[in-house]
Amino acid sequence: MQDRNARPDFSGFPPVPSAPRWFTDAIKAPYEDRFVNVEGCDIHYLDWGDAGRPGIVLVHGGAAHAHWWSFIAPLLTNHFHVAALDLSGHGDSGRRDDYPRDLWAEEVMAVAADARMVGAPILVGHSMGGFVTITTAVRYGDRLAGAVIVDSPVTRPDPEAEEGARGKSFRNPKVYPSPEKALERFRLVPEQPCENTYILDHIARHSLGPVENGWTWKFDPRIFLRFGPRSAHELLAEVGCRIALFRAEFGLVTADIGDYMYERLGRTAPVIEVPSAHHHLMLDQPLAFITGLRTLLQDWEHSLPRKPRT
Repeated sequence: MQDRNARPDFSGFPPVPSAPRWFTDAIKAPYEDRFVNVEGCDIHYLDWGDAGRPGIVLVHGGAAHAHWWSFIAPLLTNHFHVAALDLSGHGDSGRRDDYPRDLWAEEVMAVAADARMVGAPILVGHSMGGFVTITTAVRYGDRLAGAVIVDSPVTRPDPEAEEGARGKSFRNPKVYPSPEKALERFRLVPEQPCENTYILDHIARHSLGPVENGWTWKFDPRIFLRFGPRSAHELLAEVGCRIALFRAEFGLVTADIGDYMYERLGRTAPVIEVPSAHHHLMLDQPLAFITGLRTLLQDWEHSLPRKPRT
């Protein structure tokens, strides 16, 4: 475990863009860097807040990492103990020969256990992380207090997997001579507008690692080769805990996909739309996303978990 107040060394990087007070306060909030070994692979995670509070585990999308949540997590710690992990093949976690979703689900639960979360945690998963969250909620639903799926379109592959299979962005990550050159090439997949350049800079910095002859992105390109034997379509109706869906107004979960997912869940899951948001809604509408998530979690304190459909 690293020092609670330690921060990555970004010497040699370009200056950090100016940012609003809420953001700078959030990323300065104290957290711990931790590792837990899962099936022979070291899994890195970040840990915020009071260990005596109910737990939340945040699950990033494909080719992303825990720091996609590091300006979100501190805004939840008034009521929750929060962890965000790097799935294997991402960020500062180790790599594997392959990446089945069942094993990623095991990593999520291992992080919750290693962080000593009180009671059953809630999972929040974005994009590909939403599919991992669905898998976890099926395998370990009786050990979860709930699952929140954030703009994960169940009727088709997640966008990062599609890009990994057909696109060029993730196949052979380039090596750049300097962090500045690498940051210039950073882009979101799928592409979308985002005026919060300070957030894009933050996640891009944490996406880079030094290699021979320069810098490159931390993720393993093999994460997109295959996922597991069962699709999220098959699993969705089997989720054994309370569940909620977040969709972005201009995201990948269109109204018809949202309706389909709602039907598969037995028409019992709340569906929350974030206005003016695109797929990466925590980046372009972070405060609206936080408001919706906080409201949902407070309401869940007075609701009962759902049972899987039979």
